[in-house]
Amino acid sequence: MKKLVFLHLFILIFHSLSSQTMTPELLWSLGRVNALGVTADDKQLLYTVSYYDKESNKSNTQLIQYDFASKKSTNISNTNAYIGGISFDKSGSYLIDKSGNFSTSDNKPVSLTKDAEYSNFIISPNGKNILFSRGVNAMQTKSDLYPNLPKTEAKIYDDIMFRHWNVWEDGIFNHVHVADYNNGAITNEKDLMPNEAWDSPTTPFGGTDDLAWCPEGKMIAYVAVKKFGKEYAISTNSDIYFYELATGKTKNFTEGMNGYDKHPLFSSNGNYFAWTSMARDGYEADKNDIIIADLKTNKKVNLTKDWDESVNGFIFSKDNKKIYFNAPFRGAVQLFEVNIDFENKPVIRQISEEICDYTAVIAQIGNKLICSRTDMNHATEIYAVDISNGKSEQLTKVNDEAYSKIKMSKVEKEWINTTDGKKMLAWVIYPPDFDPSKKYPTLLYCQGGPQSALSQYYSFRWNFQLIAANGYIVVAPNRRGMPGWGTAWNEQISGDWGGQVMKDYLSAIDQFSVKAYVDKSRLGAVGASYGGYSVMMLAGIHENRFKTFISHCGSYNLDSWYGSTEEMWFANYDLKGPFWNKEKPKSYELYSPHKFVQNWNTPILIIQGGRDYRIPDIQAFEAFTAARMQNVKSRLLYIPDEGHHVLKIQNGLLWQSEFFRWLKETL
Repeated sequence: MKKLVFLHLFILIFHSLSSQTMTPELLWSLGRVNALGVTADDKQLLYTVSYYDKESNKSNTQLIQYDFASKKSTNISNTNAYIGGISFDKSGSYLIDKSGNFSTSDNKPVSLTKDAEYSNFIISPNGKNILFSRGVNAMQTKSDLYPNLPKTEAKIYDDIMFRHWNVWEDGIFNHVHVADYNNGAITNEKDLMPNEAWDSPTTPFGGTDDLAWCPEGKMIAYVAVKKFGKEYAISTNSDIYFYELATGKTKNFTEGMNGYDKHPLFSSNGNYFAWTSMARDGYEADKNDIIIADLKTNKKVNLTKDWDESVNGFIFSKDNKKIYFNAPFRGAVQLFEVNIDFENKPVIRQISEEICDYTAVIAQIGNKLICSRTDMNHATEIYAVDISNGKSEQLTKVNDEAYSKIKMSKVEKEWINTTDGKKMLAWVIYPPDFDPSKKYPTLLYCQGGPQSALSQYYSFRWNFQLIAANGYIVVAPNRRGMPGWGTAWNEQISGDWGGQVMKDYLSAIDQFSVKAYVDKSRLGAVGASYGGYSVMMLAGIHENRFKTFISHCGSYNLDSWYGSTEEMWFANYDLKGPFWNKEKPKSYELYSPHKFVQNWNTPILIIQGGRDYRIPDIQAFEAFTAARMQNVKSRLLYIPDEGHHVLKIQNGLLWQSEFFRWLKETL
């Protein structure tokens, strides 16, 4: 009898341990996996796992080596240093970047030529040279003008683009450098862009994917937007430059191509060079194609010209006959292949079909692709995907133990009929232990971008698993402006921010809320960036559908936003010009939330980062003031040390606590 009682208690305890729901603390305790690369002999994969510590408000990083033969992972180092990247040469040795300091594969420090931070390094295939970037003072600053006034914090600018995303222009620019490398020593460092006031890698998101060596180690490719001030603020015309080590000459390889040209990559045999390209200057969300050039004949072909979707990233196949790439497709990010053909129309084949996001294609090992992967219930892990049939095998299992104790959310597709006769996919995320006989409060999730895919990503802030675990159904529609549904669907949002998109949102919540388990008296709308704008726009036109709103870093007054943002190409293209044009674009009158603020009558939480220069804090302040002056229940959460995204653990935990506190108060 005692044994039976003990067994029953054990089962109860085990069940309770394996039946947790996701919490903010659990979410931030997960390891964050980042694949670095595969060794030259294809035997090992190196990746990092970062863990966040609430007390220090920082992360620590572990460097892990996965052996393909034994299928085992080994911790190589445990350090508080930020692992910036890793680079291999053909011999199999590698260099690793730890917070701007290099060390070799046998953990020996690399001597640097200057006392400065180095980043984005790539060792040449022959191991004789090293390519890297570091900040260089390339223009006169306040300190140069007034050396006798060192304590003033004043800033002086003669042109726009004086701040970008989350940093002020300080006269320091990323410059590409090349140097000799010999047995752990870097010598004869050379700046490839001396005295030039532009960045490579490009800011704010460029890294080693903006740089490439040719296989012989004789030539470098790098990406730059060689513009400054107003000219830079209105243009997305990045180019790819070839630099020859022997002659020191630089050539603009993509001259005459007017949009973003990025992600340079040489084939392993040196015959081909490929990159991603957008056709139109000033349109940052244009269709992204793969262009390939035959370096012997200089013939160029657009491999994805006739494919009605947009590419994320790619690699060459081992035999240099194909290119493997990932792309948003029908509400997920899938894997594809395209054959390299300069004479006939290239053939594109879809490799994967599982409901997940393959967020990066890292390498080809035999007949498999090594990829990073997420879904709405799982953070990034690394998988091997069979190229022939798309079957996947999970290689890293960093968070498997944590997830084994967490109840998963059911994620389903819901097809919505739009007002213009289209079919729109909405992802629906249900609370764990969902019971259709009960009624649930339901949130309409409004995606940012505006042209970003709403796929199977796993966010550590807007985490659908966490929201559902708190008892809310989440409805996340693939509204206009999202890649993966054809270029026309993606482009329709430009100049029409508050038009068909708002109808798409309302169609989604109206059609889903007829279900018996949806509590129609407890509907909310939440979102960030363009999603934050969407929430404030809906607040003025929703006709009492919603009971609460949460808007993070959203544009409120499009007139003042145009005059205070930084990337003017984005505002010019998506609003169709400035508000002072003789023929004023309709966006400012028809689609600015502040024009409808007199209709606000629903509680709203407004969240804003102080270092967000894309959506400056004046937008949040104007919206909060308007709400309070009309006696609308509202709250302002202002985070001075965050930009457009919340990155620090204590800020993130506070953000999530306030998110759910507001919903409990108002929904």
